[in-house]
Amino acid sequence: MLSNSYFTPIVRLEKARRILRQEANAVLEIADSLGPSFSEAVALLLGCRGCVILSGIGKAGLIAQKLVATLASTGTPSHFLHPAEAIHGDLGRVTADDLVLMFSQSGETEEVVRLLPSLAEMGVPLIAVTASDDCTLARHATLVLPLGKRKEADPLNLAPSTSTTAMLALGDALALVVSAERGFQAEHFAKFHPGGSLGRKLSLVGEYMRPITECRVAPDSETVREIFMRHRVPGRRSGAVILYDKQGRLSGIFTDSDLARLFESRNDDGLDRPVADVMTRTPLVVTLGSKMLEAVAIMARRKISELPIIDEHRVPVGMIDITDVVSHFPEYALYAENTPEQVPPVVRLRVVA
Repeated sequence: MLSNSYFTPIVRLEKARRILRQEANAVLEIADSLGPSFSEAVALLLGCRGCVILSGIGKAGLIAQKLVATLASTGTPSHFLHPAEAIHGDLGRVTADDLVLMFSQSGETEEVVRLLPSLAEMGVPLIAVTASDDCTLARHATLVLPLGKRKEADPLNLAPSTSTTAMLALGDALALVVSAERGFQAEHFAKFHPGGSLGRKLSLVGEYMRPITECRVAPDSETVREIFMRHRVPGRRSGAVILYDKQGRLSGIFTDSDLARLFESRNDDGLDRPVADVMTRTPLVVTLGSKMLEAVAIMARRKISELPIIDEHRVPVGMIDITDVVSHFPEYALYAENTPEQVPPVVRLRVVA
């Protein structure tokens, strides 16, 4: 049985810092040693007509599975192939159009080595991520990305730690350089992440806005009284009326706050004057195609509850109402507390005054 050995808090911190520094130094060393083979690996991935098949056994296999997720979410179709399962039928998943990215620190793992002749017979390009080019895996590979022989952070030099950190960092670099060269953008990222907070942040206003058919809309020549008598919409009411001019372009909005000001000032005559006289002119808007995060940040910073959505001709196409989105965007409170300089640049785009 293992005996308990108790470290003081200071000793624990010292050991943890040593481990982190050792792993960080390994990543820095790989960064400094990158050469032409990395660029060639990027070219192979960009030229792959099928899927990138990542494989490895044990801890290296777990790193490969993480990198499958990174590649897939950044625009590179990819799958994980377990070496042991591959030699028992799963090789049927691999085609000549695919590319194999194999992870193994030693390059001599039995399950990996047994797989190599079959991959060679299939003519599938193989990129090896391993300690050096002096191993069986490297000798069978089309291209080798050497990690260097790493001393593990484990005091016994047994538990994969430094080596797997290096694999992960190198794999991330490969995936993200490929993604950048493909011109992968936030809009593409949103397509692969439709769920959760991240997907919501990258979604477009058209997915959340109330379409114009569900908004109260009126010409700005009508009076306030006429608008509320004639223009009704089914469903939940919004706190604003969208107003348009003779050309059908957005000219302003009339909000519940505008109505309250008329009553507070005892301006009863204002109810029977053209709404253009009392509406909020040139309100803040965003264009159709803007990100939802932009709209939410604008509403939070300006403390407004309705935000009209217009097309490229300034014709209103819908409205974002805070009651529709606040439950989906808990980040609203965060942006409300930020100064404009602290709001991410993406949320300051395409704002039309």
